Amino acid sequence: MPTHRRAALVTLVSAILAAGVPGAVAQAPPASPDVYVSPSGNDHADGTARHPVRTLERARDLARTRVGDLQADLTVHLASGTYRLTDPLVLDARDSGTHGHRVIWQGTGDTVVSGGRRVTGWRPVRGRPGLWSAPAPQGLTDTRQLYVDGVRAQRARGAVPVTLTQTATGYTASSDAVAHWKRPSDAEFVYTSGEALWNIERNGLGQWTEPRCRIASAEGTTITMAQPCWDNSNKRVEFPAIPGRTVSMVGPGRLTNSGRATYVENAYELLDQPGEWYLDRGAHRVYYLPRKGENLGRSDVEAPAAEKLVDGRGTADAPVHDIVLRGLRFSYATWLTPSGPEGFSEIQAGYTVTGDRGWATQGLCHYVDGGTCPFASWTKMPGNVSFTYGQRIAFADDVFAHLGASGLDLGTGSEDSTVSGSVFTDISGNGLEIGGVDGQTPASGVQVTNNHLYGLPREYHGGVAILNGYTAHDTIAHNQIDHVGYSAVSMGWGGWPDKIGDPATPNPSHDNAVRDNLIYDYMQMLDDGGGVYTQGLTGTSMADGEQVTGNVIHDQWGLGKSVYTDNGCTYETVQGNVLFHASYANVASRHTDYRDDLGNNDPTLVKDNWWEEGTADSDNKGLVTTGNKIMTALSDVPSGIVADAGLEPAYRGLLHRETGGPSAPEAPSRVGTSTAGADALYVTFNPSFVEGSSPVTGYTARAYDTTGRQAGEQSVTAGDLRRTALVRIGGLPSTGGPFTVTVIAANAHGTSAPSLASLPLTPTAATVLPAAPTGPKLRTQSTAATLAWTPPAATGDAKVTGYRVTVSDGRDPIEVTGRDVLVTQPSAKGMFRVIGGLRPGTSYTVTVAAVTAAGTGPGATVTARTAP
Repeated sequence: MPTHRRAALVTLVSAILAAGVPGAVAQAPPASPDVYVSPSGNDHADGTARHPVRTLERARDLARTRVGDLQADLTVHLASGTYRLTDPLVLDARDSGTHGHRVIWQGTGDTVVSGGRRVTGWRPVRGRPGLWSAPAPQGLTDTRQLYVDGVRAQRARGAVPVTLTQTATGYTASSDAVAHWKRPSDAEFVYTSGEALWNIERNGLGQWTEPRCRIASAEGTTITMAQPCWDNSNKRVEFPAIPGRTVSMVGPGRLTNSGRATYVENAYELLDQPGEWYLDRGAHRVYYLPRKGENLGRSDVEAPAAEKLVDGRGTADAPVHDIVLRGLRFSYATWLTPSGPEGFSEIQAGYTVTGDRGWATQGLCHYVDGGTCPFASWTKMPGNVSFTYGQRIAFADDVFAHLGASGLDLGTGSEDSTVSGSVFTDISGNGLEIGGVDGQTPASGVQVTNNHLYGLPREYHGGVAILNGYTAHDTIAHNQIDHVGYSAVSMGWGGWPDKIGDPATPNPSHDNAVRDNLIYDYMQMLDDGGGVYTQGLTGTSMADGEQVTGNVIHDQWGLGKSVYTDNGCTYETVQGNVLFHASYANVASRHTDYRDDLGNNDPTLVKDNWWEEGTADSDNKGLVTTGNKIMTALSDVPSGIVADAGLEPAYRGLLHRETGGPSAPEAPSRVGTSTAGADALYVTFNPSFVEGSSPVTGYTARAYDTTGRQAGEQSVTAGDLRRTALVRIGGLPSTGGPFTVTVIAANAHGTSAPSLASLPLTPTAATVLPAAPTGPKLRTQSTAATLAWTPPAATGDAKVTGYRVTVSDGRDPIEVTGRDVLVTQPSAKGMFRVIGGLRPGTSYTVTVAAVTAAGTGPGATVTARTAP
């Protein structure tokens, strides 16, 4: 048969089959349901591999027409490149898998889902050497972030240039300087808390918070703050019969230190450091001071415009389900609520008080007339990627970076979903949020495994890496969490009523597990948190309560605990963990269980952990401590326990995944000074938990006199700072004080901008020795003991910078230094150190004495015998 006749016959047969002519015995193979997308595609195309569409919305709409009768998984193939969104990709029940098959949104690893706008057209600013500006991109009306070649820039910030006296509506300033700013109503006061340490102020709403409120107006010396942020941060209701105790039972009723702001952010007049930027919304221009080596003519400058990238909108009646998002990078989204009148009136872990009378009613339930229920149901920070009522949603091999709210929120009604093999970093707030605390359908069956979370939060520093609310059957396992500003994992909610003798708020949580995670270098900015922090009811019995097992948690900077069982935490098991280098406690705290009148403690089991705390076995009215072992070094711990914590072998490549360009570290924070003698200052500060693209190698502290001239400097390696927690600047002139100090951090790519300056201090001679520590105890095992003590009540005329421990076996004195030495002093928190190399069944006498710039004070002595 001739070729042309054969072709015609094939065409005819195909037409007959397509028309369904009776008697046809064969069918053409079905077309693939898959959809293909490319940044260079065309939304008028058919979405095949050869003719991809261009946008995620068009791909979704095509996929919707093909999910009705899936015989296999449907894959939406996203080619490498950037997909810029003006509105979020909204997914609902129509976008779900069917018949047990899934809809898979498959990227390449270099597929970027972006809410950013490129900023181009940069020109030098006349009269401002080094400063550049560009027109704001079309459609960008506001943003809180800017990125240059994948590196976050710092919104222009600096010290408040006036003295502030708090009023009912804001402040009276010592001069009208702020009123003369270009746009004072853009500026935002930031109130950083943490412990009151040396001359570092505590300015927030509790040591774990960093609220922010915008200026509404500045006229002359009158600064009026935006409402309702100001009232929500200063009018929180207190119990009439309990002065100072807020009805929220979380933190103070108003901003501490008479409302003094730690610094001010987002003003043109504050642009003075490389890496700082400002958006003039009125003139529609972006200003930026380039860092060394940056060329704005070649750089990719991104301004986030979208507030959400993916919005999974399931409902209780129509959940969104059976969707996989894999191999995607979610980047360049912002969150604008804190820039408005709501501000950021933080309660804890990114939850805020909102609404015109939020301070009077929100989450206060039956404790006040008109209180909203349930108790403690404040406003959760949103996720730039979020799902509600999502079932069997899977995130795998994704990157959440360069984001302005929380990274991912698996909220109300999330069920049987997974997050695995993903990276969370460079996120303004919480990394990952699960469930909620608002009385809606809790999350359940969420598995968070083998993820790397680090270098966060970047903006709302009271945020945590993983926030888990009221949930059931959740597992957080084999993750690595490091270099975070506050707590690593926060579990539960609503336990605070035990502060007034009431039981914790009932909730649906049970059967949650936090196991086999590696957590270190946490709480590097704020205080009163933990590696794993839990509060509230965790179940109905020890059998279904929270299990914290097999984790390795070490090197905490701020004051807190490795595993923190806070208010109302019941039925928690803390077992088989490795816990060391904490500031204050490895496992704590004890609370009374007010669900009955028996006077028992919240039921808790602390068993078979390797730790330094050394607490003896006991059954303290339901708080059971048993089988724990003192560790003198990591080598004491069975190697299998350590090897099993953190990322499993197949996922360890996440530790090397690139998420931005080469960059120097972020500046250190919370710089404080104390006297080190007549011509010297001790300097302490919070290290850079955002290390940039290589580890921090060291820090340099510089002292300046009242004229702004440098009067001295001293460098320290990162390792020495970890060991001592301070730097000594000597040789300061006898005149020219008081001195302020700034600190920079360095890595292989350069140095950070200087930190905000310390408060001024004049060195003085120190001659009065500190008193002796109190309450020494020696908690012994056979070859090691934990020495515990309370800092001295009086420190003479200088601050305690260390302790000297002598042991009766004649060994050299043990010099005790570190951050816990400094942060335990103001609140007289207990301290402990492990003494190893002891002989079984032997009596030892140990003495501990405090060290200041004046010398070593008298010692406190304790004697005990090691176990046979």
